[in-house]
Amino acid sequence: MIGAIKEVAELLARLPGVGKRTATRLAFHLLKSNPDYVAQLGYAISTFHERVCDCSVCANISDIDPCEICADPARDNKQICVVESVPDLWAIENSGTFRGKFHVLHGLLSPLDGIGPDDLNLNKLIHRVRNEEVKEVIIAVRPSVEGEATALLLKQTLSSYPIKVTRIASGIPHGSELEYSDSRTLIRALDDRRDMS
Repeated sequence: MIGAIKEVAELLARLPGVGKRTATRLAFHLLKSNPDYVAQLGYAISTFHERVCDCSVCANISDIDPCEICADPARDNKQICVVESVPDLWAIENSGTFRGKFHVLHGLLSPLDGIGPDDLNLNKLIHRVRNEEVKEVIIAVRPSVEGEATALLLKQTLSSYPIKVTRIASGIPHGSELEYSDSRTLIRALDDRRDMS
């Protein structure tokens, strides 16, 4: 294989879900593509980190700060949906059922992996609960051992505040990722959320 094609294929194969064969096919596709498209793709990728940032309010990834959701005056400030990751936020947002605000933890409690409470984005959540008109925090993390431990930590952390803490219903299979759940399942899980008291 030609060195340049091999290099591109090897770099593409490092992407999640892309094997060697798919990476090679993509490399050949790029070689046959319009050079302007390839240059545009290369520019978009090379400037990607410079053009995105974490929202200072909810920790969503955006190209503006605060993000579009936090800046939207039509959103319900009284509800915050806490998620593990940005893809989880996008999955719930794309379901079209939730009109509150979000908060991204960027992980779950996992002592075996060295992830403790200080490694999660909890301080900003506490600040929001303390300083905004929050009435309900909806915990929407995956139903796994780590997810349950994180939900319990959130419940305990927020117990001293006069808010309702709820957990999404178990329409999500145990151990699965929210970002891969279909919209109908996410809508049902949000609608059937239960009080954690």
